[in-house]
Amino acid sequence: MTDKIKVTLVKSGIGYNKKIRQTLRGLGLTKLHKTVELENTAPIRGMIRKVLFLVKLGD
Repeated sequence: MTDKIKVTLVKSGIGYNKKIRQTLRGLGLTKLHKTVELENTAPIRGMIRKVLFLVKLGD
């Protein structure tokens, strides 16, 4: 069983390149201050690492 990671969008993706915005959308982060709970898998951790400057981990 994999555990979960909570990710919250704290800064907008506007002004960043298309890949960054697509990564946010792929994570399910479509609005500011939206929190999603994702499975802790290698692909998800890689996506989070790519947008770490725009998100907050945890509660």
